[in-house]
Amino acid sequence: MELMEFKQYVMERNPVKGGSEEHACMVKYSNEAMKITFELNGCYHTPEEVQRLLSSLTGKEVDASVRLFPPFYADFGKNITFGKNVFINSVCYFQDQGGIVIEDEVHIGPHCVLATMNHGIQPEDRATTYPAPITVKKNAWLGASVVVCPGVTIGENAIVAAGAVVTEDVPSNAIVGGVPAKILKYIK
Repeated sequence: MELMEFKQYVMERNPVKGGSEEHACMVKYSNEAMKITFELNGCYHTPEEVQRLLSSLTGKEVDASVRLFPPFYADFGKNITFGKNVFINSVCYFQDQGGIVIEDEVHIGPHCVLATMNHGIQPEDRATTYPAPITVKKNAWLGASVVVCPGVTIGENAIVAAGAVVTEDVPSNAIVGGVPAKILKYIK
């Protein structure tokens, strides 16, 4: 299976069964992502070198305005899209097999997790993963240690308070917090 076929397959939210052709493709690119993130995290890199490594990780040119403080982890890499003027603080983890889109002007605090795959609930289905994409819209801000669950969209200008676990879509201009995250108020 080729990369574009895999990305289309998961975009349609089809399950990835352990041992399948789709799973083999996922493992192939996961191994490549590990190699690139080990290089990224192994020593100091200039912003230009970080951009080059992120471009290699994602398989597409990352804008020079993107700033990332390593360490950074991705377990697939090829299904992440970064907009312009994005800032990602240290020790973030993107489980991107299901697709992650980070739009322009987004700020992501340290220790954030964006997870796009769930395992099956039944014990006999645990080797199957179910993809669902995450989108973080323009000018959103994720505080420290936020967890964004599969299938969630964070709206424009939204703020997610530190430590929140986001299980549902966040409206534009909302401030959310808690476990699970709930709307606290709106930006006026």
